[in-house]
Amino acid sequence: MEILPILEIKNISVSYGSLHVLHDITLSVHAGEIVAIMGPNGCGKTTVIKSIFGLAPVGHGNVYFHGEELNPVPHEMVLRGIAYVPQGRRVYTHLTVRENLEMGGYFLNDKNETNRRIEESLQFFPELRRKLNDQSGSLSGGQQQMLAMARGLMTDPKILLLDEPTLGLSPKIVTEMFEVIKRINTERGTAVVVVEHNIKSLLPVTDRVYVLDKGVVRFHGTVPQFKNTNLFEEVFLGKTA
Repeated sequence: MEILPILEIKNISVSYGSLHVLHDITLSVHAGEIVAIMGPNGCGKTTVIKSIFGLAPVGHGNVYFHGEELNPVPHEMVLRGIAYVPQGRRVYTHLTVRENLEMGGYFLNDKNETNRRIEESLQFFPELRRKLNDQSGSLSGGQQQMLAMARGLMTDPKILLLDEPTLGLSPKIVTEMFEVIKRINTERGTAVVVVEHNIKSLLPVTDRVYVLDKGVVRFHGTVPQFKNTNLFEEVFLGKTA
């Protein structure tokens, strides 16, 4: 019996004015897996996850969650169990770490539940515990990225959309970040869709790979299947035989 994906986009196309960014993109995510979206700069990776979350102007195509067709709207996607962590460590720098986390659970309207979820999130980012009352603007870049991800966990997501979670971080922090992503996936059963340029660190924690080039899917398969292609040289380095 075929297991249906929990999230699927079919034949999605996105344009910004006369600029055509995505062309008939189809992608699926099954429960509990980590899916990587890779490709060179400007290929449309970020636009794919924005289209899932309702932040991109989808020209045509469909988004399905548990088989139900949706018209993606960000706040509704959050309530359905999809969280989006954009690139650039988008934290509220004028608020404390705790206040940032509380903002992530703004819809709960239950102080006890909010506190419980804060504690759950901090299990993955214990470094933030001693910073709870500090302004987020005083955190290091790595700590701000941890906070952005911890805030995403406040919604108790079934799917976590991560856009370049290691951008600008040191190699040591990059390694730690991918370890945490894998822990979140394993311990919470959260499916993860991650856009990432750091291929070497990403592949060991990934179940399936989508490679985009010029707004189209050039490859879809497992990590071993990807490693058996020459797509890294072709797509990422621009080399042809």
